[in-house]
Amino acid sequence: MVEKYSKTKQNNQTAGQLYIVATPIGNLQDISHRAVSTLKNVDIIAAEDTRHSAHLLRQLDINTHCITLHEHNERQTAERMVQRMIEGRNIALISDAGTPLESYPGYFFVKTAHQYHVKVTPIPGPSAVITALSAAGLATDRFCFEGFVPSKRGRRKSFYAQRVKEVRTMVFYETPHRIVDSLTDLCAELGEDRRVVLARELSKTFETIRNDTAGSLLEWVIADPNQQKGEIVLLVQGYKEADEDSLSPQNEHILRTLLKELSLKQAVKLAVEITGENKKKLYNFALSIKDNDE
Repeated sequence: MVEKYSKTKQNNQTAGQLYIVATPIGNLQDISHRAVSTLKNVDIIAAEDTRHSAHLLRQLDINTHCITLHEHNERQTAERMVQRMIEGRNIALISDAGTPLESYPGYFFVKTAHQYHVKVTPIPGPSAVITALSAAGLATDRFCFEGFVPSKRGRRKSFYAQRVKEVRTMVFYETPHRIVDSLTDLCAELGEDRRVVLARELSKTFETIRNDTAGSLLEWVIADPNQQKGEIVLLVQGYKEADEDSLSPQNEHILRTLLKELSLKQAVKLAVEITGENKKKLYNFALSIKDNDE
């Protein structure tokens, strides 16, 4: 067990390192020279699925020994691997694609390495989250990554409902066979007018990035079965309190037109009947128009 090793031995200069290596999310050319060099020179590669990673490693002419590290064996494997690093071995951790630990195993492994003062070195590279954000056209100054959307409908609806007033841009992973159901529940809980981006097959041949309202995006995905394939990142515009007091362009036009002919009170009353909009929202907007005109 790892526990039998002392902190003194762990700080020995002969101890190995743990490298967190980002691999391509689609396009092989996105691999860095540093990543290839690291994977070739470490003693062991810990991969989420060695069968999946074998294809990438063959293409890069990397023959390093691989072991499997996934959610079902991570705790046991992590302890053995940390012990080997303490003894001087160098190990690289990779996921099936992109940067390790983005909704993939590895947290306990990295945590254990730190606990025993094994040096952890990140080798940065492709990330589905950052790649999608960079091209989404949504605010990136504040965002939150929420991993995979729950698969069960009840939990999924609750998941979205709990995030109605999240002000940051939200980033989710979703599977192709659930994308229609997921967008349906998103529309129901966050509203059809919420801005959503579907980023699919990033860096691959059929890469698709579409920025639209949730309702329109759902209609588009239903109409085109091709959009229900591949790896999907969903990005959702954050909630803005100011939106509560704003009107749609159509309702704003109606109210402005009525105010030209009627008193404020009459215009608001008639606008409520025509649009079904909240009376307080219409009244506040009418006041702002009057104030600006004075």
